[in-house]
Amino acid sequence: MARSFEDQHCSVARTLDVVGDRWTSLIVRDVALGISRFDAIQRNLGLSRKVLTQRLQSLLDHEVIARTAYQDNPPRFDYTLTEKGNDLAMVVLALQQFGDRWSFAQEGPPVLWRHLGCGEISNPTVCCDKCGAPVRPGDAVPLKGPSFDEEAFPELGPAIDRIQALFG
Repeated sequence: MARSFEDQHCSVARTLDVVGDRWTSLIVRDVALGISRFDAIQRNLGLSRKVLTQRLQSLLDHEVIARTAYQDNPPRFDYTLTEKGNDLAMVVLALQQFGDRWSFAQEGPPVLWRHLGCGEISNPTVCCDKCGAPVRPGDAVPLKGPSFDEEAFPELGPAIDRIQALFG
């Protein structure tokens, strides 16, 4: 049985419980791109029906996707991202950007994004929700949040304190 991170007091660890494995992220990618039916997802990813069924059920259980029946006999469903799924799709997009930069540097990215607001080819980025500026590592510093637990992360608390001493 796979180890669960559910009891860890860490947002990244608990997110990894939802993501699970490589197939889950690829399923989220496909559903975000409009590949919404079981057979189409299976054809696109080339994974077994059993594995796809298990991953879809996990995504349903974690409320990352929702399903709507489009046929009764036999039962068939369209899958869509929930609000939680749309947030997770942003993580998948960040993985895509990493791959575009480090795996497809010579030939260029396999998929481009056109921003509907301005019509230009865009590289979506994480932005500050207060000022709108792009945020990359080094542009922000960690703070202890309301549920921070010193006992759960004995090394993290002092590390954050050192950063705060440097940057205020």
